[in-house]
Amino acid sequence: MQEGNLLHEPVLFEARLSPHRSLSPAGFAIVMSVLAGVSLAVGVSFLMMGAWPVFGFFGLDVALVWFAFRINYRDARAYEDIRMTPNLLSVRQVSAKGAARETDFNPRWVRLEKTEDELYGVTRVALLSRGIFLVVGAFLPPRYKGELAKRLGAALATAKR
Repeated sequence: MQEGNLLHEPVLFEARLSPHRSLSPAGFAIVMSVLAGVSLAVGVSFLMMGAWPVFGFFGLDVALVWFAFRINYRDARAYEDIRMTPNLLSVRQVSAKGAARETDFNPRWVRLEKTEDELYGVTRVALLSRGIFLVVGAFLPPRYKGELAKRLGAALATAKR
């Protein structure tokens, strides 16, 4: 009986949080093409001067930059789903590798903690309830963490009324 009631409860807060990547795949292709072109041109000039080992290092730097971007884009596949009704706060955190972890709270027992820095703003948003401490939105920039804390705090206040 209770589970049926949970399905019809009003949603007080719902969000999907994901890391922002400002460089699109097309932009990535352009950056890598320019970098490869410049490295090739400079490498060929060193090759023509007789410094042939330098040519290999110019290829190595392009490969390292490509590898760093690939790791960055892989990490961007992580996300968090947060959904709150008057009786349930559910947080589902999915890593870049696809491993999922779901944590459920009773919103009436949850305390929202945020850590702020004078220079940077909100640096951490966490949920605390009965010995469970869960950081949410760790990959968000401070401005968005502040907005998350504000909206989540308002929803928690509504649930506690």
